[in-house]
Amino acid sequence: MVAIPEKQQQASAHSSNDRVAVLLMGYGEVESYEDFANYNEQALNLLTAKFAPVPTWIYPPLAKVLALFDRHEWGHQHDHFISPHNAIFEQQRAGIEQHLQQQWGKRIQVFKAFNFCAPFLPEQVLTDIKDQGFDKILIYPLLVVDSIFTSGIAVEQVNKALAKLADGDEHWVKGQRYIPSFYNEPAYIDLMARLVEEKIATDLAAAYLPSQIGIVLMNHGCPHKAKGFTSGITESEALYEQVREQLIYRYPLISVGWLNHDTPLIEWTQPNATQAAKNLIELGAKAIVFMPIGFATENHETLLDVDHIIHRLQHQHKNITYVQMPCVNDHPDFLKMAAEWANPHIAALLSEQAIAVNPHLAATQAHHHHHHH
Repeated sequence: MVAIPEKQQQASAHSSNDRVAVLLMGYGEVESYEDFANYNEQALNLLTAKFAPVPTWIYPPLAKVLALFDRHEWGHQHDHFISPHNAIFEQQRAGIEQHLQQQWGKRIQVFKAFNFCAPFLPEQVLTDIKDQGFDKILIYPLLVVDSIFTSGIAVEQVNKALAKLADGDEHWVKGQRYIPSFYNEPAYIDLMARLVEEKIATDLAAAYLPSQIGIVLMNHGCPHKAKGFTSGITESEALYEQVREQLIYRYPLISVGWLNHDTPLIEWTQPNATQAAKNLIELGAKAIVFMPIGFATENHETLLDVDHIIHRLQHQHKNITYVQMPCVNDHPDFLKMAAEWANPHIAALLSEQAIAVNPHLAATQAHHHHHHH
């Protein structure tokens, strides 16, 4: 009996030295138009390669051409638009860190990494994490749906960085965990439905019957073929069905609307958000609410693309009211739940025995197993 408190003391003394770096990952968006070409080249390399048969030599010139289109859209059509994505992501990072530190103290630090934006590229951030002496990492893509285009590229970049940062016979990373996505988390689904209901109550309920209010729940568009990788379609559909289930008894006109990148020759998820809205109008909707459920952080798609869609619809259907809702962003309930999803993984990392990994063994093992077969 006497041994128990001593053990506990040992455990707490041991765990106070233990720290976890939470690597919160997002896409990141260009803040200076000079960066468009670099950003596009990164995106082509990481994203397009997964579903379009494009030879790699095309990437640099194609990135420059796309940069001209981006400049035109953001600069001319949208009056020098600068994406708020990175600023919102920083608020998300800070809020999640605050919640986690209330629970775990300063042992937990939250770092942000962007897939496409220096100085927060995964390699740069992991170098910083290593330099600060962390040896346990929780990889946390703050993305609603798990797919090759979201968390898949996040892990790909982390692996590339970790391979570069390995030194000597023992890898500096001693513990690793990963949170894939939260499309099926009840708290997130409840929040999505509640935000739509609150918006309808304040903006539309006085002027329209519930059956006249159409709701387009917007998911991130997915190409149907992704070389056999997880494309995100199944999870996005599951998310949509669960949010719809919460709203449909009051608001019968609901449709999924996919925000697609209309790439030629690629088959994308249907209906797109424009078609979804038209379908609901045909069924008698007098007001349309656009709610992005498949995006946690505002970006050019949820802002500019939806803005384009509404403008086009207004030309064709002038007497309809259109409501564009924001993403969940830094909503206090979201930051709290996002921190809670990390807690069990942090607990596991803090309680697990550190494992020493020897990167040199991988080469000999790969050779051995191959030979063995």
